[in-house]
Amino acid sequence: MTSTSTPPGLARFNALEELAAAAALHEACASTAWVRHLLAGRPYATPEALCAASDAATAELTAADLAEAMAGHPPIGRPRPGDPASAREQSGMAGAADALRAEMLELNLAYQERFGHVFLICATGRSGEEMRDAVRARIGNSPEQEREIVRTELGKINRIRLARLVEEDA
Repeated sequence: MTSTSTPPGLARFNALEELAAAAALHEACASTAWVRHLLAGRPYATPEALCAASDAATAELTAADLAEAMAGHPPIGRPRPGDPASAREQSGMAGAADALRAEMLELNLAYQERFGHVFLICATGRSGEEMRDAVRARIGNSPEQEREIVRTELGKINRIRLARLVEEDA
């Protein structure tokens, strides 16, 4: 592969019909505005350009767009059945002790009551204890502070999911 050629996974994504590309992007992020932004930028020359477009789209999300994106994420410790992405991303909770699972459930509920949405964190590579400590630390934030932290975490998640999308074999 030369430095000017598009990686095969990205070329495959660029070549998808619009509805198929939208569906693939929606799997990465449930925000319709984010999906539209990324569709409008196709074709992408590099995975970095795709991630830069994702970052720009994430930065522009309104509060309603963020809420739509968060609705696509299950609570930490309860990945969606049959959803390998959420199970993989939350693998740090997979072997957690019952006490930690119970504490995360309580913390998730308290967080959701305070902020009106699921606790969102880029869980990839984090232990159950790290996620618990993060929700403990963030529950005292103002809604404005938390919205910006959520935006940052969503951006990290979107980048990981996009990398998987364009790296996977067809």
